Amino acid sequence: MKRRSVMKYAAVAAALSMGLTACGGGSGSSDAKESGIVRVTLANHVWTEGIKAAIPEFEKSSGLKVELTQLGEDQLSDQYNVKLNAGSDEIDVMMYRPLQEGRAFAKNGYLADLTSKVSADSGWDWKDYQEGPVKATTADGKVVGVPIITEREVLYYRKDLLKAAGLEVPKTMEELEAAAKAIKESNPETAGFVARTGKSAAVTQFSSFLYSFGGDFTDSSGKSTVNSDAAKKAYAYYGGLIKNYGPANVSTDMSWPEAMAIFTQGKAAFYTEADSLYKNATDPAKSKVAETVGFATLPAGPAGSKPYNIPSWGLAVNEASGNQDNGWKFIQWATSKERTLAAQKAGVPGPRASVWADSAGTSTYPKDLAEAIAASAKNGVGHDRPEVVTVGKAREIVGEPIVASITGADASAAADSAHVAFQKFLDSEKK
Repeated sequence: MKRRSVMKYAAVAAALSMGLTACGGGSGSSDAKESGIVRVTLANHVWTEGIKAAIPEFEKSSGLKVELTQLGEDQLSDQYNVKLNAGSDEIDVMMYRPLQEGRAFAKNGYLADLTSKVSADSGWDWKDYQEGPVKATTADGKVVGVPIITEREVLYYRKDLLKAAGLEVPKTMEELEAAAKAIKESNPETAGFVARTGKSAAVTQFSSFLYSFGGDFTDSSGKSTVNSDAAKKAYAYYGGLIKNYGPANVSTDMSWPEAMAIFTQGKAAFYTEADSLYKNATDPAKSKVAETVGFATLPAGPAGSKPYNIPSWGLAVNEASGNQDNGWKFIQWATSKERTLAAQKAGVPGPRASVWADSAGTSTYPKDLAEAIAASAKNGVGHDRPEVVTVGKAREIVGEPIVASITGADASAAADSAHVAFQKFLDSEKK
């Protein structure tokens, strides 16, 4: 992670200190520990709102006082860049994105080792956590975070269009392509398939296709594999679906809001996307097709159905904090089975297997979506982007062949070029 200039850090730190004062912050680790205070920094999220409402319960049962700072994602990143880089002890618990910044934070020594803590309480039950999210919050064999919010890629589809065409829900990639083709041909104004197309934005959703074709971004030794035979087939397939059966004049800069809008306006039959966004498709206030949306597991490729199953957010303890035990007490409470169930019922998919197995945990989800999630969690892969320190740059590189395939360029040649660039990038990160 690149360090900013001292002057820029000072300016941002000054601004952030004003925000922290408004939240009641600023005490050092020793003062906080002696006063029974735990300083918690969270992102703006529906999960955070649920935890905020329940904090009085934690304070009553623990005897601790929570000093909460809540920020938007950009502000959160700025604060971490300033405080964690400076080795500040003013944060005890932090909400972070394991797959976006986790490796950088672990490499820089910002995250405390929680390995002994997660295994010490059998009632809290670390073994209850799904394999994919656990992998994503583990670095160099050490548990450095606890996942709190998960997502998987599933297939969104239009029940009415399939019924009219006499089609079954596709279970394989071949069936998905055939169904997309049939619907596009019989309904020229309706796309057979839509998904993200932006070079970086599409990488996470493309990843599930890559795994299902038998590929990955790197091999077990950390070498690039984006030009493997499996990867080339995945690039060609994903891009081909959009090029041949996607919306007319489709752009190559769509992220989920644009792709979702096409689907919810009734202009596409199939759409692969994160399950965590499902309410955009089922809410009548947002979707013209709310009553006809169905959900299914990602169709199987040559290697089976292997969608990602990842934690989009987790909680960690600041290594520089002198108040780590109290920080862990907060995490232990916030990630308990009871709190995870409450969050999941509020629409936040969680990482605990027991909560998904509990009928109460799926009571607020469409039945077919809950079934798709359960199946995806079992077969899911624990990352949806390259597992590197500088994630943004890596996504730009491995996303190039996606755009090439969508635009009709030579996807194989683009994959070869991306492989060279990606390997150079991987080598640079080891220096």
